[in-house]
Amino acid sequence: MNLFKDLFHRLRLSWGWVIAQFIGTLLLVLIGIAWTRLPEKHLWQVALSLLVPLLLVVAALVLQAGTMRGLSDYDGKRVKPAWGTLTLLLWIAVAWITWYVLDWCDDRIPQWAGYLNSQAPAHWRATLLTYQHIVRWFIVLEWVIRWVALPAKVIPYAVASVQSGWRLPWRRVIHLLWNWRWWPAVVLAALVSVWLPGRLFASLPSGTVHAQIWHVALKLAATYLLAMCSWVLLLGWAAVLFGCQKPPAEEKQLLSLDLTEPEEQAEQDSVNPPSAENS
Repeated sequence: MNLFKDLFHRLRLSWGWVIAQFIGTLLLVLIGIAWTRLPEKHLWQVALSLLVPLLLVVAALVLQAGTMRGLSDYDGKRVKPAWGTLTLLLWIAVAWITWYVLDWCDDRIPQWAGYLNSQAPAHWRATLLTYQHIVRWFIVLEWVIRWVALPAKVIPYAVASVQSGWRLPWRRVIHLLWNWRWWPAVVLAALVSVWLPGRLFASLPSGTVHAQIWHVALKLAATYLLAMCSWVLLLGWAAVLFGCQKPPAEEKQLLSLDLTEPEEQAEQDSVNPPSAENS
């Protein structure tokens, strides 16, 4: 089957989770905004302000895990949904730590650029290794690591752990990471969901206040739709690339043994019927 046909076939079969991604994520965002406006005058309001974030986290984990499991193939070896959902916490922690380090590096880009510019030869310092060039290169490198390298590394592990729990199919994950079809998809998703919305908001506001409000609302709606479409399609593409992989040789051998043992046993029983003593 064509890979793109397989992708849309999976999306069609998991249409419930796809719709839940668009509607559920929007509801979670709106509830999160409303949570920031909760008063804390009474004890029940304080308890509610502590309970709402926990419920939002649980709902987001269930939504993402359910979508990943719905788009992936079922091979009869899945862990329970609760255990698969809990494994997402590990990859969220990995992504959060990486983002923290990138934010730390982002604050020091001007300092590093100034140092490298001061250490460069005079001719290069005025032509190639200027302060502006070095800052731009650092910003592009940080953007690529944040929006391309990190998702490309974390998403395959997250999709695999939702299915297999802590017993990850390392060979299949590594095979996906080395698949040339995976990285262009991540780059395209990053450009559509991050770079393109940035260009939408780069223009200066113009017109009346009412028109500007409508422009901002339409830009926010377009940003949300672009981000959600890119996310769902990227999860589906990861499921497609996982599904087109052949099982390892050991699994094939075990599978063939499981399939041939009953036939061999039946042939042996027909040649050597049970004796009367055993009966």
